[in-house]
Amino acid sequence: MTRTESLGALCLTVAITACGGGGGGDSSDTDSNTNQNSQVTMEALGRKLFFDTNLSSGSNQACASCHDPDSGFADPRVTVDAPVSEGSVGGTFGDRNAPTAAYAAFTPSFTTVAAAAQTPETDSKYEGGQFLDGRALDLVTQAKGPFLNPLEMNNASAEEVVGKVQNSDYAHEFTALFGEDAFSDTDTAYHNIATAIAAFESSDEVNPFSSKFDAYLNGDYTFTTSEQRGFDLFQDATKAKCANCHPLGTTSEESLFTNFRYYNIGTPSNPQNPANIADSSFVDQGLGASSAIERGDEAAERGKFRVPTLRNVELTAPYMHNGVYETLEEVVLHYDIQVANLFITPEVNDPNIAAEMNAGTFEGLNLSDQERVDLVNFMLTLTDGYF
Repeated sequence: MTRTESLGALCLTVAITACGGGGGGDSSDTDSNTNQNSQVTMEALGRKLFFDTNLSSGSNQACASCHDPDSGFADPRVTVDAPVSEGSVGGTFGDRNAPTAAYAAFTPSFTTVAAAAQTPETDSKYEGGQFLDGRALDLVTQAKGPFLNPLEMNNASAEEVVGKVQNSDYAHEFTALFGEDAFSDTDTAYHNIATAIAAFESSDEVNPFSSKFDAYLNGDYTFTTSEQRGFDLFQDATKAKCANCHPLGTTSEESLFTNFRYYNIGTPSNPQNPANIADSSFVDQGLGASSAIERGDEAAERGKFRVPTLRNVELTAPYMHNGVYETLEEVVLHYDIQVANLFITPEVNDPNIAAEMNAGTFEGLNLSDQERVDLVNFMLTLTDGYF
């Protein structure tokens, strides 16, 4: 999906028109021009919805609470010792580290990978979809989920969410886009709320492509010596192998740093995850427990999570689906040492896991200390805001 296609599918502009009143012709012409130039965009409405804390049960949590622009659209509140987001109801937590919302608009819909495309180094039957386990087909479907999740925004029903929007100070913008009867049908209104949020998440604000790496692609930035070494290592299919799952291209839009597929990479449990604190035997089955996969595939997909984008990875710590790693250095060590040897028992420790870790992409990297530093320095060039 190109950037134009993803934005064009969601971003709609509707002019607010009004009838001119009495008075002279010049005044009427002025009023008419003013009305024609007064516009409500789907993107702007979606932004207001995204930042509205009133759309949670406690009027204390918005989409932006867990997807803060200043933190790469991830949750600034989480740490390795508190690795998952707290919900609107104090003391309630999810069991996964909130992924970034940036560049999520470019994720394809959840689908099955053609058998011919499943090679030894990209052996993944599924790709795409939203959430870390792909359970939401697309961005609009995903936007509907957190409102009703008791561990997130905790609204009792879609009707409750729609009522809050209807009583908001931007309700007139909603009706300008969707019609005067926009709130008359709850299901339709709720879908339109999600559509507007998805439009904002597809905007330049959320997907700016403004990192040092993007400047490099445009010929406006020269990598430091360490960054260049890291860049070369990142692409080396026989050494660091990062680009096997986090591919890049010759343009910004081709460089999303994810192949959108699902893998179990031997991530250990995080004892600080509230789910593990509550139940030491808790295991996150990942894609294997997702309603999106074909029945009968559960065992083969256990512990697999979608490959995340590395854009803004500097800002999105802690890392992995359960926030078990605090730094990028630890993540590189995971691939360099843990994947090859499984020194730490993986969270999902099926008999087939070791075989997966030692096949193709997932064998040990044997990196030097300097090579690990160089890889991290390259990844730091993926932070937006350079220009």
